[in-house]
Amino acid sequence: MVETREGFSPYGESRTWYRVTGDLGSGRLPLVVAHGGPGCTHDYVDSFKDLAAGGRAVVHYDQIGNGRSTHLREKSPDFWTVNFFLGEMEALLAHLGIAGRYALLGQSWGGMLGAEHAVRQPAGLRGLIIANSPASMPLWVAGASKLRAELPAEVEETLDRHENAGTTDHPDYVAATDIFYARHVCRIQPYPAEVQRTFDAMADDPTVYHAMNGPNEFHVIGTLKDWSVIDRLPQIAVPALVLRGAHDEATEECVQPYLDMIADVRGHVFADSSHMPHVEERADCMRVVEGFLSGLESPPATGD
Repeated sequence: MVETREGFSPYGESRTWYRVTGDLGSGRLPLVVAHGGPGCTHDYVDSFKDLAAGGRAVVHYDQIGNGRSTHLREKSPDFWTVNFFLGEMEALLAHLGIAGRYALLGQSWGGMLGAEHAVRQPAGLRGLIIANSPASMPLWVAGASKLRAELPAEVEETLDRHENAGTTDHPDYVAATDIFYARHVCRIQPYPAEVQRTFDAMADDPTVYHAMNGPNEFHVIGTLKDWSVIDRLPQIAVPALVLRGAHDEATEECVQPYLDMIADVRGHVFADSSHMPHVEERADCMRVVEGFLSGLESPPATGD
C-alpha cells in the first residue's frame, strides 16, 4: 500500500488543500499535478497517483476557489488571474519543501499554468508535461469552432441560438453541450466517478470557471479569452512532453506551438482518447508519462 497524506498550504488568507501519494523523501523526482478548468478539482486527474507505485511521490492539489481548498464566491472576475494561481503553486512547492527539485504536469488549464510557470525558469523545475492544453485561447476557440461544425446541424443550431440569446443555462443548451463533451472531453460514457465528482463540484461553485473561461469549454467569454503564451515559449529551458488525444478539444493547431517553439520537446497523441487520456487510456498514459519522468532522472550518457 502506497502511503498518502493530506494537508493545507497557506496562501494569503486562503488555504490550498493537497495530497501527497508516496514519499517525498524517496529520492525520486516528485511530480506535482495541476488540474484544469480554471475551476475544476483534482478528482478527474486522480489517476496520476498510479505513478507513485514505483516510488515516485505524486502531489495533487485543489486550486483555491475549488474542491477542498478555500472558496471565494464573493470575488469579482478581476481577482482570478494567472499570477494569483502561479503564486499559489509557488507557495505549495515551498510548503512541501520541494521547490528545489520537482517535475510539473498540467492538464488543460493546468498545462497553460505550467507553461506560464516554466517560462519564468524556476530553478527547481526539472521537467514539464503539458497535457491537452492550448498555447493560446484564440487558437483553442478556433479549433472548437471547427469541432462544433462537425456536430449534427440541430445541435449546432441549439448552441448558437442560446449563446446569441444569453440563455446558456437552458436545459436544451446543456444537453447540446453534453453531446460535444461526449465526443471531445471524455469519451467514456457515463463519466467515471472521479470525472463526475469534478463536474459536480464545478456545478456547485462555478465562480472561477465562469470568471476566467465561460459557461462551457467552447464558449469562452471569460478573462482568459485573449490569453497566449506563444511568444514566450522559447524561454522554457527544461525538457517538455506535450500530450493530446486524437479526438481532443485541444486540437492539433492549438497544441502545435508548444512543439514548434520549446527547444527540448517531444509529443505524443493517444489514438483512442479525447481530452482525458489519463482516464480514457489510463495505463498507456501512465506508461508514457513515467517514461518521460524516468528519463529526467537518468544520468546523461557519456562518450568513451
